[in-house]
Amino acid sequence: MRLFISIQFTDRIKKALSYLQQDMRDCGLKGNYTRDENLHLTLAFIGEYGNPDEVLDALDSLDFEPFLIELDGFGSYGDLYWAGIKENEELRKLVKKIRRALADNGIPFDRKRFSPHITVLRKASYSGNPDSFKIYVPDEALRVETISLMRSDRGKNGMIYTEVGTVYSNGVE
Repeated sequence: MRLFISIQFTDRIKKALSYLQQDMRDCGLKGNYTRDENLHLTLAFIGEYGNPDEVLDALDSLDFEPFLIELDGFGSYGDLYWAGIKENEELRKLVKKIRRALADNGIPFDRKRFSPHITVLRKASYSGNPDSFKIYVPDEALRVETISLMRSDRGKNGMIYTEVGTVYSNGVE
């Protein structure tokens, strides 16, 4: 099964990102917009791995305090558009701890440099100059108290993400 570790968003953050996507549509950007229920921040991509319990066991050793992340910035990687996350040392430390826990337990993961972003549009097309439009990224923040192990399955209408397990920060149950 295809697995990844992420921060799941509150309805408030999803709504803010949905407004951003509407601004993109209004500017003429077309493509595959991420459905609200699939909006998330990937911390580590594992890919095909048959035993989610092993991943959860590895993550059980994580030690992290709750912290805030804030939406900030907008950009693209080719035809993929994203909303950014404000530079955050606590987030970087958490990702480092997750990767260390996975490596220490022999669980493979994508080792690309962590670049925090939220995919809002894939396979984008635009007939004008993308530099000519302005996209407003809402000022929203989220207190991160949990991380989720997610399963990704291809459905007839796109990807379906299902939470397999949750890891809580210190003091949160």
